[in-house]
Amino acid sequence: RLFDAQEQGATDRELQKIAAEALKEVYFQDGGRRAGSLEEVRFTDVEHIDFDL
Repeated sequence: RLFDAQEQGATDRELQKIAAEALKEVYFQDGGRRAGSLEEVRFTDVEHIDFDL
């Protein structure tokens, strides 16, 4: 989803929102096994972020 949005010309803000949603679902909520009441994760003042696949 992130790469598709980037290819379609999404803004940095839109990309940050997509990345935050993914972190919420995968890392914090662990596919529904924890933090079920967590509603939002936000990136603020991000200067650089690097992911390895």
